Amino acid sequence: MNDIFNSPAVSAVVELALREDIGTGDLTTAAIFGGGERCRARVIAKEKGIFCGGELAGIIYGKVDPAVKIDIIVRDGREISSGETALVCEGPTAGILTGERTVLNFLQRMCGIATKTGGIVSLLRGTGIEVLDTRKTAPGMRLLDKYAVKAGGGRNHRMGLFDMVMIKDNHTKGAGSIAEAVKKVRALHGDAFTVEVETTTLEEVREALEAGADIIMLDNMDTETMAGAVRIIKGKAKTEISGNVDERRIAELKKLKVDYISIGALTHSVKAFDLSMKFE
Repeated sequence: MNDIFNSPAVSAVVELALREDIGTGDLTTAAIFGGGERCRARVIAKEKGIFCGGELAGIIYGKVDPAVKIDIIVRDGREISSGETALVCEGPTAGILTGERTVLNFLQRMCGIATKTGGIVSLLRGTGIEVLDTRKTAPGMRLLDKYAVKAGGGRNHRMGLFDMVMIKDNHTKGAGSIAEAVKKVRALHGDAFTVEVETTTLEEVREALEAGADIIMLDNMDTETMAGAVRIIKGKAKTEISGNVDERRIAELKKLKVDYISIGALTHSVKAFDLSMKFE
């Protein structure tokens, strides 16, 4: 997914972030620095976690002042310790100061997502269960949010409405039944796309299985009901747990023989990772 950094979507969100912060100009920096000053600054972790976003920092500074150069010390997906330098910025002082907050805002979010994902992945290690993200991302930030999930060891679910079929409760209600919804999807798309069906009861699990769903989501079920669903499916479709999953539930959920656990909180409830920029 490294090619996302060359995508128009990422370029657009970076430019938007810079416009809303810089506006008509950095009043403080313009008053204090004449333009010829140069400096080195370090982005330093203030807690332990998984780093993510080094390449993006270079892209941001490339738009603020191409004379600012970035030396990435810690690569995306690598662990970083409190007090460790993640990257070094060198170049015009004015450019480094003007881009500082935007760089930190992006990196703190991306590192926070990667760190959260990595923690859950570690709890599931050895089970074969993969951690999936969702579409519950910040508007305009989907590519970066999902990149950060991968950096933390997770796997991307569908990128949007366009690359996978997911039949949710409102689709089922509108179609009249799970079977009818799957039938209509197959009639239009055939086998061109993976078809996932959201279920909340064992009756719906049976219906989704009989309808030929590729993946059956067990949504907001209690552990006993999910265990029953797994016994019904018997490997005839992939299984995904979703809904109210956090670190506290992983211990019981990892005993179930499912394929995936999807967690919206990876991206919709991000705890910003503590980073700071310090001049040398």
